[in-house]
Amino acid sequence: MDQRRLGDTDLFVSPLGLGCATFNREIDGETSFAILDHALQRGITLIDTAEAYADGGSETVVGRWIADRRVRDRIVLATKVSGVLSPQRIVASAEASLRRLQTDRIDLFQLHVWDDTTPVEESLQALSSLVDSGKVRYVGCSNWRAWQVAKSLLYCQQHGLHPIRSVQPPYNLVQQDIRADLLPLCADQQLGVISYSPLAAGFLTGKYGRDQVVPSGTRFDVMPGHQPIYFTEQGFAMLERLEQIAVRLKRTQVELALAWAMQQPLITSVLIGARRIEHVDQAFSARQLKFDEPLDALFA
Repeated sequence: MDQRRLGDTDLFVSPLGLGCATFNREIDGETSFAILDHALQRGITLIDTAEAYADGGSETVVGRWIADRRVRDRIVLATKVSGVLSPQRIVASAEASLRRLQTDRIDLFQLHVWDDTTPVEESLQALSSLVDSGKVRYVGCSNWRAWQVAKSLLYCQQHGLHPIRSVQPPYNLVQQDIRADLLPLCADQQLGVISYSPLAAGFLTGKYGRDQVVPSGTRFDVMPGHQPIYFTEQGFAMLERLEQIAVRLKRTQVELALAWAMQQPLITSVLIGARRIEHVDQAFSARQLKFDEPLDALFA
């Protein structure tokens, strides 16, 4: 698989990345190892986790895998800090992540969500200090709005700090708001874009209906916070449109939703989640699909 430069950094990542939110939360360590092995074998080099995933359990599994397989230099390792983003908290989180990941450096250390309680200037200073110390190579953010990214870039420029070099937003057929401002900003400022949730946390697979009870054990059952995001009139209208187009093109809804996400311009890498090896393979199959017209036109 080809590798793409992440913004203007010297990190090169695969166009498909592996999101590790399921590890130690929805699947056990043995299954996680099998998925990681298969993903790397197929050319996925971007491994993205977070301290919040299974309360550090995801990072622990990834760290054991890295040490056991001796693959640290073959992957780009990304993780995130969440909660209160005070300087002390950020530094402590990075050090804890390093221990769980069994490594001496994090390639991409990201602020998981915006923190309204801590001045972002303090958070940015802490991130920059981690880069200076060599514990972190580059810093990024996840789930930020365009104005928040712009504010941080200006502050770092004015104060000589290491700036945010990548963003990680959700991007799928239902959630397309980043087109209006975040994507143009990233293109202008040469920021890498790592999108996630191409299947809308499983909503676009077709397993959920307007009046249907959420099946036990599914993502929307395990993480009910997803429901108000996608269980909307707009969401179900897009789902119905996806179903219609899938029938017409004789493709599955999963194939079309994944293919749409992977065809989007300005995206460096699309993160896929997996609970089985087959979930990795279905993403590669969708990436290889060819259509007579751009999918964007079909869903306009």
